[in-house]
Amino acid sequence: MANIAVIGSLNMDIIAVAPRLPIPGETLTGLRYLNEPGGKGANQAYAAAKLGGDVAMFGRVGADDHGARMRANLAEVGCNIAAVRAIDGSSGVAVIFVAESGQNSIVVVPGANQRYLPSDFQADAPSLAGASCVLLQLETPLETVGAAAREAHRRGARVILDPAPAPPKSSPSLLLRYVDILTPNEAEATQLVNGSPAQLNLEEARAVSRTLRTMGARTVIIKLGAQGCLLAEGETAVLIPAPRVNVVDTTGAGDVFNAALAVSSSEGASLVEACQFAVRAAALSVTRLGAQRSVPSRAELSAFVG
Repeated sequence: MANIAVIGSLNMDIIAVAPRLPIPGETLTGLRYLNEPGGKGANQAYAAAKLGGDVAMFGRVGADDHGARMRANLAEVGCNIAAVRAIDGSSGVAVIFVAESGQNSIVVVPGANQRYLPSDFQADAPSLAGASCVLLQLETPLETVGAAAREAHRRGARVILDPAPAPPKSSPSLLLRYVDILTPNEAEATQLVNGSPAQLNLEEARAVSRTLRTMGARTVIIKLGAQGCLLAEGETAVLIPAPRVNVVDTTGAGDVFNAALAVSSSEGASLVEACQFAVRAAALSVTRLGAQRSVPSRAELSAFVG
């Protein structure tokens, strides 16, 4: 059985690159177009496998060409896809606009992801045997995420939740009960706390991390983009700085971070060491266009000077 289990979404990403993001009602002429497998769950599974992890993916795709391509793409990097099943209907799709600055905006149509129900997960749950780390996100139904967190906790696995997209303000306490590590970005962190996304300076991030811990999160890692990440556990909150890089596209960087965090920690690294590994992997990924295609290999990460 795999050491790292990823339970979540698989989407086909349709990416348009333009000089800047369009405003409502505006039509822009794009510069480049990509069509590639994505989805936060699949991104994390793909990245963890490419970084050397022993990974299994759990989720649903449609009985269409997108679904077949997404399953094959994960299998190519050695990810176990036995629990990625095709069902009637369409696969999930994400339409992504990327500005030359690296900023992006995304519209997700869940498709088969929305139909991955708690009963479906329970049928797949025996495949969690042996997993030391379980990665979760919020692009599948909250009830399914909750069921997966409970089962992983019961089996003694470390549960890492990427709360993206941020859930309704009433949900965090229910979600955090079985979560060991919460990994929001700054907008998601503030949305969990007060319902409104916002950018944070370092002291604000420290305050938000304290609030999230009072809400039930055992350990909080706030992803701060170019600044790196803030690791808050116990009574301490430590900034793990990121290397300076030329940003091309930030799509999927948070997924690479979570995948690298899981790989490093599953290999016995401390959380500080795992965060250092994760910020380097995420930094290298943003120097490339796309989500899964931007994921570095372990050899590339080892050779990365930044």
